[in-house]
Formats: sequence, structure tokens, C-alpha cells
Amino acid sequence: MANHSRRDFIRHSLLGLAALPLGAGILSRTAFAQELPLLDPQSDQAKALNYVEVASDASDNPAYAEGETCANCMFYQADTKGCQLFPQNSVKPEGWCQSWTAKA
Repeated sequence: MANHSRRDFIRHSLLGLAALPLGAGILSRTAFAQELPLLDPQSDQAKALNYVEVASDASDNPAYAEGETCANCMFYQADTKGCQLFPQNSVKPEGWCQSWTAKA
């Protein structure tokens, strides 16, 4: 009987240890995403994609169409204000960049 309990304990411990990185990854991704610094429009990365904090400021860009904002772009993550194109930063929901793509 003691061997059976010891085996169960070891099995459950190993399963718990195996699941630990998954749980930590989910928690840390959410925690880090909420703390992302706002993208600086003057940064090289932002300039490369013609990012602006207010979409209407891009009205002279041929790629811009009225109504396009980060908030309705497929790359925008509303819960964290993150953008897949700028993974180290958050963006303003009312912003825009030339990679704007409609949500599917």
C-alpha cells in the first residue's frame, strides 16, 4: 500500500512540474503584456510602418482609408492594447500604421 501511494505522489508531482511552465507562461504573458510601454511614434520601428497615434493624422498616406484604426485591425489585441507588429510595445486604439488589416 505504501508503494502505491508513493507512486501516485511521484506521478502527480511530475505532472505538476510538467504543467508549471505552461501556467507560468500564460500568467507571465498576460502580466507582461499589460505592462508594455506605449510605442513612441518617433522610434525607428514606428516610422518604418508610418505609425501615428491618431489615425486621421495619416490621411495623406495612400494606404490609409477613413475609419481604419488600431482598434479595428487584426493585429491589435484589445485586452492588452498590444499589437503583433510591435510586440515590445502597446499602441493607442485610435492609432494607425500602414500594415493595417481588417479583422477577419
